[in-house]
Amino acid sequence: MTEHKKRVHWLLYPFWLIWRAVIWIIEATGRLIGAILGLVLLIVGGILTLTVIGAIIGIPLIIFAVMLIVRSLF
Repeated sequence: MTEHKKRVHWLLYPFWLIWRAVIWIIEATGRLIGAILGLVLLIVGGILTLTVIGAIIGIPLIIFAVMLIVRSLF
């Protein structure tokens, strides 16, 4: 039997990589610690977003943290 590997379109590849990183963190740390880590990253991202320069790093950090929390809960 032949297996068909799912190929990710090149435009969606960065999002796929971020999602795979989230899954890897959850597998490595567990669900509860992953949710706590997501909450901490969410707070740090919010604090960084308050500064104009830090918003460049803060907004993606918030998005990453929300993905981490969602993956931990479901």
